[in-house]
Amino acid sequence: MATVKLLTDAEVEANPAAKAVFDDIRATRKSDFVNNFWRGLANDPALLKRTWEGVKTVMSAEGALDPLTREMIYIAVSTANSCSYCVHSHTAAAKARGMTEAQHAELLSVIALAGQNNHLLTAMQIPIDDAFLI
Repeated sequence: MATVKLLTDAEVEANPAAKAVFDDIRATRKSDFVNNFWRGLANDPALLKRTWEGVKTVMSAEGALDPLTREMIYIAVSTANSCSYCVHSHTAAAKARGMTEAQHAELLSVIALAGQNNHLLTAMQIPIDDAFLI
């Protein structure tokens, strides 16, 4: 259960600052759907705007990483941070951007391997090789 109210479209419409962000989300994503993350953040329009601007800048802007790679990285980090909402949201986004079942399976293998090895290295406190200190 959410710890904040999830604002309806009618409630967002009544707040010009929140409405402006929702309008931008819809325009940027070319979809009428605004997910619950944004509906919860809409309780604080300034936080909503800051968060959306960050997401839009990193996830939607042109850059060296293609959009699918960004989504897959987001899935991996969300898994490491135990954010089930983000795992679901960004898995859906990655699939919409063309992630195949084979790519998803390989991603899960990499996440599992990295998690296992991270735990082992943390437990053993192995010193970092000088060659890796760049």
